[in-house]
Amino acid sequence: MFTGIIETTGLIQRIQHEGTNVHYTVKSELSPELRIDQSLAHDGCCLTVVSLTEETYTVTAIKETLDRTRLGQWKEGDKVNLERAMVSGARLDGHIVQGHVDTVGECISVEEVDGSWYFEFRYQPTPDHMLVDKGSVCINGTSLTVVDPVDDRFKVAIIPYTYEFTNFNALRPGHQVNLEFDIIGKYIAKHLAVYGK
Repeated sequence: MFTGIIETTGLIQRIQHEGTNVHYTVKSELSPELRIDQSLAHDGCCLTVVSLTEETYTVTAIKETLDRTRLGQWKEGDKVNLERAMVSGARLDGHIVQGHVDTVGECISVEEVDGSWYFEFRYQPTPDHMLVDKGSVCINGTSLTVVDPVDDRFKVAIIPYTYEFTNFNALRPGHQVNLEFDIIGKYIAKHLAVYGK
């Protein structure tokens, strides 16, 4: 369980393919604090630490994860957003994030407005993947507030702190992102689909 509040970023140092699995070695200031079997969200995707050094750690993505996320597009040198699992009893500063990416979206515009930024994204809406104005969405692991959702697109507003300390500063139109929709909305949608008729 995560909150969508990014702790730091990491750099992809090595990518190794093994069958349909991909092993990612990441350099991060969090490495000395991690342990094997620990869950860590990478651009919003929950992955398990499988090996460690003083400066790096390695996680493995299976085919199911690669099919549902943009992890297969990562390259050595890419910067990824990182968040460790929340601690029981801690403040929930963002919203409830599972680290289970629902789909991939595309950045279609970036607009700077007096020191902040508006990012617009397009995605394939389904009855299970709904957005509401001022609701929550997780983009590359970052908990954000939905602005102006219309049909297959929506915006988010990014404050300077988030822009500086996440990989939003590297996002450009045409780039893909991991999207996780609000779990409460997904449960409501499922309930209505099964029992609401």
